Amino acid sequence: MAKPIEITDQTFASEIQKGLTLVDFWAPWCGPCRMIAPVLEELAEEYQGKVRITKLNVDENPETAMKFRVMSIPTLILFRDGQPIDTIVGAHPKRSFVAKFDQHLAAVN
Repeated sequence: MAKPIEITDQTFASEIQKGLTLVDFWAPWCGPCRMIAPVLEELAEEYQGKVRITKLNVDENPETAMKFRVMSIPTLILFRDGQPIDTIVGAHPKRSFVAKFDQHLAAVN
């Protein structure tokens, strides 16, 4: 079963280099972050091999959050080959993520 991959300031650049990667900027104390965690687990399973789902704890990894000007969490940034291409701020329903993923996957093919 695929799960979101925990990344850090040190592993961030290498983790987002190839293909589509969603980075969830989150913290353990954040209620909305905990609300979307099960959705991200489902998406990691459903989009395995198409979109990598990753999580970056902003409390433990502030450099990357500052670099991308993450001001509130959850902030989810979708990267294609290392470049940010879309952003979702706040807790959204699964269908919002599915629509974004499908839109960007169609653009690749």
